[in-house]
Amino acid sequence: MEAMYERVTRGVRVTVTPEFQSDRSEPDENRWFWSYTIEITNLGEAPVRLRARRWLITDANGRRQEVTGPGVVGEQPLIAPGESFEYTSGCPLGTPSGFMEGHYRMEDSGGGLFEVEIPAFSLDLPQTNRVLN
Repeated sequence: MEAMYERVTRGVRVTVTPEFQSDRSEPDENRWFWSYTIEITNLGEAPVRLRARRWLITDANGRRQEVTGPGVVGEQPLIAPGESFEYTSGCPLGTPSGFMEGHYRMEDSGGGLFEVEIPAFSLDLPQTNRVLN
């Protein structure tokens, strides 16, 4: 069963569902790959635009990598009240487990910027116990 992680910040709900991709992993070469599907839902009363992302990716050895950039999957979606934006991306690791966490920088209808937390989520092989709940 896939785990789902959820966090709400300032009326924006972020849910994450990670999934191990055995067909894209090569354990003999210390390469494990996960996809993760993220749904961003605007629970507020005004539109918001996703402007940027910041990820912290930590492997099982404690090595951290930071990934920042504009938007997600090449887009900076405008999310109307009651609407959602969903995308799937991926993460390779050099260990068979790890976790990701981060935030999105959002823009409100008045042009103000604010951060929306992405819940920390585990990247674990299907046969292992989850590290984060």
